[in-house]
Amino acid sequence: MSTTYPRGFTAAAATAGLKPSGTPDLALVVNTGRSDAIAAVYTANRCKANPVLWSERATADGRARAVVLNSGGANCYTGAFGFQTSHQTAEETAELVGTSAQDVVVCSTGLIGVGGEDFRAKILAALPGLAADLAGTPTAGQAAARAIMTTDTVPKTVALDGPGFRIGGMAKGAGMLAPALATMLVVLTTDAPLSAAQLDAALRAATATTFDRLDTDGCMSTNDTVVLLSSGEGAEGDGAAVDEAAFARALADACADLAGQLHRDAEGAHHDIAIEVAGAATEEDAVAVARAIARSNLFKAAIFGEDPNWGRVVAQVGTTDAQFDPQNIDVAINGVQVCLGSAPHADPAEVVFARRVDVRVDLHTGGAAATILTSDLTHDYVEENSAYAT
Repeated sequence: MSTTYPRGFTAAAATAGLKPSGTPDLALVVNTGRSDAIAAVYTANRCKANPVLWSERATADGRARAVVLNSGGANCYTGAFGFQTSHQTAEETAELVGTSAQDVVVCSTGLIGVGGEDFRAKILAALPGLAADLAGTPTAGQAAARAIMTTDTVPKTVALDGPGFRIGGMAKGAGMLAPALATMLVVLTTDAPLSAAQLDAALRAATATTFDRLDTDGCMSTNDTVVLLSSGEGAEGDGAAVDEAAFARALADACADLAGQLHRDAEGAHHDIAIEVAGAATEEDAVAVARAIARSNLFKAAIFGEDPNWGRVVAQVGTTDAQFDPQNIDVAINGVQVCLGSAPHADPAEVVFARRVDVRVDLHTGGAAATILTSDLTHDYVEENSAYAT
């Protein structure tokens, strides 16, 4: 199950020849329902890729019918030619699926600087066959999810039921996972009959506590895109109203599921780390402290070596502007209270490491809390990213 799980959606995948591996590298998701409402969130990186620049314009009116995605090149910093490539991709897709180019979202992922004449020609040549293969089957949805993979080792999909609606989705991303969003492309679909404004409110609330709190390596992508399309068909196909609050909760669950899959597939990771900061004066303080810890190479290296060096945690707390008493910080690692009241407590040797590592910091300042997901710093991560372009 994936983007085709809600009623009113079709999907397809194709091999355009963008990847040296010859694996599928082009995907298409089309909304065939009564509604064309869409919401979208994009990277906060000021150096935005051409498909992001195009798609920001396309979704500004809250309407879109299709999302076309390639995984063979970022089409970022490829000049005016690159923006024209995104435009032409949208135009050709629109003609094939019977909509306007302004109602087509374009997404790309891969190396920055890749997106020349050969890149464009291969995409445009593959689009007719891609559109011809559109289907509303689970197989089609899974194929699309696989086609958007780059360094991902597995496709990431989600499908869930809510009261009177369905939500489906696919995501890609394994590296450069840091806010805003992550180096990821996410397509979410629903048959809930909600307006673009309602979708936007739910999507921004969901991404703020899921994708935006996934920070595996502190690196922000130029191509991040998360879109949510509604067919308006409703679970019974009659477009009946749904509970907006229930939808928002379900969407947050779907985003959390996909974010968890991205986390577990992070490039080179040996440990999946969850850093919970409790007792903060505000949620913003909790996020700031957790993120500071997550971005410490010393901390990440310690976890890789299964060294419960809580001093590296406390040191990072002190780099933030959060409210706290430096003499009253608690740190627990995998349930072992290694630091209590800013002093040594349990023997760190009691910490037992597994793939999942839970770090809990209590600031004893207020009632707010937040969790950031990160990964350890490994030889595999360095090796993979030192040779990524070659």
